[in-house]
Amino acid sequence: MATNPFFTTFAQIFSMTGKDIKRAKELLESGQLVAIPTETVYGLAGNALNEVAVAQIFKVKNRPSFDPLIIHTSSFERIHDYAVSNAVAEKLAEECMPGPLTLLLPKKPIISDLVTAGSNRVAIRIPRHPLCNELLHSLAFPVAAPSANPFGYISPTRAQHVEDQLGDKIPYILDGGPCEVGLESTIVGFENGLTTVYRKGGVPVETIREIVGDVQVKSHSTSNPSAPGMLKSHYAPRVPVKLGMDIKLLDKYPAEKIGTIRFTTPLDGIPEKNQLILSKSGDYAEAARNLFAGMRALDKLDLEIILAELLPDQDLGLAINDRLRRAAAE
Repeated sequence: MATNPFFTTFAQIFSMTGKDIKRAKELLESGQLVAIPTETVYGLAGNALNEVAVAQIFKVKNRPSFDPLIIHTSSFERIHDYAVSNAVAEKLAEECMPGPLTLLLPKKPIISDLVTAGSNRVAIRIPRHPLCNELLHSLAFPVAAPSANPFGYISPTRAQHVEDQLGDKIPYILDGGPCEVGLESTIVGFENGLTTVYRKGGVPVETIREIVGDVQVKSHSTSNPSAPGMLKSHYAPRVPVKLGMDIKLLDKYPAEKIGTIRFTTPLDGIPEKNQLILSKSGDYAEAARNLFAGMRALDKLDLEIILAELLPDQDLGLAINDRLRRAAAE
């Protein structure tokens, strides 16, 4: 039987997930929120120059107002409209943008204190996801876009992850497929003349050092963070996470109630379905892509504890370990 074109059009118009850049643009221009794909994770986007839209981001995520937001734009030329750059930032941008790098720079007055949580610096980046970048090019304003998940929970790397948790709170999810990187961006700023990594992420610290020389690396913060994503407890599933393969914990719980997160090899005695192997080949980029989606899959099982193995502290292993430590923080 032929499909009635009216119902096809109706379904397309009222579907909350799709690839309609025009619809996403119109919603953002009207002050509403849209989930957008980036190469790192999906973001909950609103007009960064509209305080009502920005306030709605905090409300939908249940995010504390002291945790600043990252703004996203389409080109480095546009960054100059919102922040004051410097020679080192320009060098990093030339090498790493578009991409999973965020620069923390002195803000211009056009950026509200609500976006920066009162700080005089703004976090800003240029995503390299083609669908997202096309949308940003079409807008006359940047978007503020923290991860599109309830505050503190595992970041979303697929449109379905967003729909599962925020589907009843936002009008549209722009579906760009699985995220290529799967970890949030690396945040780099400048303190007392030193290049500073505030958050480990999709650009390895080693890469930053190769470009600019010596850098200092900040640990997480427990309150009033100086950059987005620095809170001690974050990215956490509902099932408790413990670091290490403690034999006492293995004896304490039935094997079917234990989940594991390991780099390359499974743990004997634990059901296969309960084990997240990040990369059998030891590939850090693959491990990063699999981390958040795998944690979500484990969180849906009937588990009592998840034991997580830290990776070697190199390459993207640094950023993965940062997320695992914060998932395990109390």
